This record gives sequence, C-alpha cells and structure tokens, in this order.
Amino acid sequence: MLKLIGTYKSPFTRRVAISARILGIEFEHVSLSTRVHAAEIRKYNPMGRLPVLVLEDGTSLIDSGAILDWLDQEAEVARRLVPPMGLERRNVLQMTAWATAAGEKSVAAYYELTRRPLERVHFPAIDANSKQVNEAFRVLNEVPGDTWLSPGRITQADVSATVFFDYAMEVFHARLDRSDYPRMESLRDFLYGALPVFEETA
Repeated sequence: MLKLIGTYKSPFTRRVAISARILGIEFEHVSLSTRVHAAEIRKYNPMGRLPVLVLEDGTSLIDSGAILDWLDQEAEVARRLVPPMGLERRNVLQMTAWATAAGEKSVAAYYELTRRPLERVHFPAIDANSKQVNEAFRVLNEVPGDTWLSPGRITQADVSATVFFDYAMEVFHARLDRSDYPRMESLRDFLYGALPVFEETA
C-alpha cells in the first residue's frame, strides 16, 4: 500500500491526503513532523522535506504538486481532479497555482513566527506575506460561479484553495478577514458538508 508521510498540520500533506481520498486511492498515513522526526523523514527524503509519498515498490515521490500529478494519472479518468487538456486544464492549473502561492506565503509566515525568538521575528516580511496571500485569495474569490471554481465538478483548484484558505486563516487570523472572501468561505462550507475527508484531516 502507498504510504503518505507527513502531518496533516501541513497543508501540503493535507491536500495530498484529501485528493487521494477523492480519487479513490488508498494509502497508509504516517504522521511524521519535521520538528520531531527529522532523522526518520530523511530515510524517505534526504532533504528532510514533507510530504513524501512512498510507492509500493519503495520509490519516494516528493513535492506535493508532483505527487498530485502522479495520483491523478493513477486514478480513474472520470475521477481525475485536473482536466486533461484545453482551456479548462489551464484554468484549473492557474487557480491551483494561486492557491498554492497563498499556501507557500502562509507557511513562510508561520515559520517566521514560530521558528525564531520573538526579538528576531521580521514583522515586515510577515506583513508582505499577508498582502500576497490576500491578493491570491482575492483573485480566487472573484472567480465566477456558485460552487466549484471550475464549472460542473470538483477539481484540484477546489481542494487546494480550501486547504490553503483554512491554513491562511489560522496563520493570518489577525490580518485577514473571512468576510472579505465570501466565495471562498462558501466553497469551504460546501466541501466540509459534502466530503467528510475535509473534517477528518482538519
């Protein structure tokens, strides 16, 4: 069976787990943290980064984007989260990129706040990150439609946007206002109600 290495506190690990469940791909979750299990993690990824997806033949896949691409190719065609070609594919990948950028900036701010002594925290960098996160979610919030970011069905854009929105609201709760993103909040509420895996990995 596949093994997903990483804690669900990481939005990058979490989006892989949610995507795999939606795609109908089974895996064993091994909850390891870079702060506590660095030596064990390096057995799977010498860089010590998470998430890692260990395939049945022992191959380790790194980087959540690359892992998501592999999972999509392994899934049944009808369940895949990224369209195969054309304008719809481009749009889904672009929306996923906006969400991922917001996630990366949120993680950078979290590390700045939690991995340094308070007197060494660079608050201007955190402010800059929060502005970039705001812009990313502003773009996603303005995507037309009622539910899905891409018309008709769930895609990776919905998964990534919701996971990174959750994380950003936790990290930037004093700098971002949920009421500024009604489209994102509505999508989040719908997915939590429709798919138990969102609650189970929260």
